[in-house]
Amino acid sequence: MLSTPRTTAAGTTGTGRRIPVTVEAPDPITREGAVSQLRRHPEIELHEELGRDTVALLIEDTLDEAALTRLRRIVRSEGARAVLVVGTIRENELLDVIGCGVGAIVWRREATEHRLVQAVLAASRGDGDLPRDLLGRLISQVGSLHRGTAAQPGAPSLGLVPREVDVLRLVAEGLDTGEIASKLSYSERTVKNVMHGLTTRLHLRNRAHAVAYALREGYI
Repeated sequence: MLSTPRTTAAGTTGTGRRIPVTVEAPDPITREGAVSQLRRHPEIELHEELGRDTVALLIEDTLDEAALTRLRRIVRSEGARAVLVVGTIRENELLDVIGCGVGAIVWRREATEHRLVQAVLAASRGDGDLPRDLLGRLISQVGSLHRGTAAQPGAPSLGLVPREVDVLRLVAEGLDTGEIASKLSYSERTVKNVMHGLTTRLHLRNRAHAVAYALREGYI
């Protein structure tokens, strides 16, 4: 499911550029450990400040509202891509994390040098990179919502039309509304209407729910 990007003789990715990466951690020792692992890889360029197209590696033991706020700021305000390295995630936090725009999650117990670099490279490409058990939990949550909706009297028939599948496939790849509109030659209003229509019809909370539903049902 995961692929390792090519590196050139100069140590860059196949795109010909080094990936700017920042590291945030709860203590100096943890931060320096992650920095020392990433520093060995020439395709990665460590930065102190966030910027657009930067990959932000955020290390947490557990998640709280402050951590979620940082994630939202990193992705939505700073325009960076996020890799979350975390000890535990509760069920009610998983969709919040994905809803923040986090594309890659690594368990702290699995955060080897290879695994961290793999997640950073995936995030830099806009790819998703979730541990298998987390992906299963995400799909299970949406499955529970789907079953609850189907059990309601008069529940609408479920399913996605081709245009919705096209939009969701690009959402799953990490594209924002403007990028999706450009790819599909739609207006941004059309993309927003498509997302609103399918989330309302299927009683899904947000884009993360919609992507998980499409994965579970085999649309993408």
